[in-house]
Amino acid sequence: MKTQNNKTTIYWSLLSYKNWSLYIAATEKGLCYVGSKTKSFEELSYWAEKRFPGSPLVEDCEKLELYAAELIEYFEGNRKNFSVPFDYHGTEFQVAVWNALCKIPFGETKSYSDIANYINKPAAVRAVGAAIGANPVLITVPCHRVVGKNGSLTGYRGGLEMKTQLLDLERQVLAVVTGGTK
Repeated sequence: MKTQNNKTTIYWSLLSYKNWSLYIAATEKGLCYVGSKTKSFEELSYWAEKRFPGSPLVEDCEKLELYAAELIEYFEGNRKNFSVPFDYHGTEFQVAVWNALCKIPFGETKSYSDIANYINKPAAVRAVGAAIGANPVLITVPCHRVVGKNGSLTGYRGGLEMKTQLLDLERQVLAVVTGGTK
């Protein structure tokens, strides 16, 4: 929906489930933002003003219901891929990186150089890192699955604790599915 000033309305909701509490937002086109765990509304507000200047933020749990449901299914270990539409905006390079992140299988990790190679830009490892850092939809575009070349955990907009929790959740789900043999 466009408002009178032709700005995109951004609908938001606070998703609280077990020990998860994060803001999510969507436009009429799809999910545009998944926030960091336990961060304030200001994180969403700042992001929205930067990406959609002057656009209204409207709390609407009903419009976010589908997105919240898929995230809850993920937290419960019942969803490995997201089927909701996205409405993320970035440079051609950023979108290529974000699309590549969506190809990383549940429970697996890739390095920044793996992603750079995947998008046929092997020398662009630092730029890949910057694009990953600009990912507006945490969890659903799984940037938490990117680690350092040596397997170490590296920066994450949601913080390393959140990244660790997401990777542990995925490992636990796979351990149950495979009977602990992964």
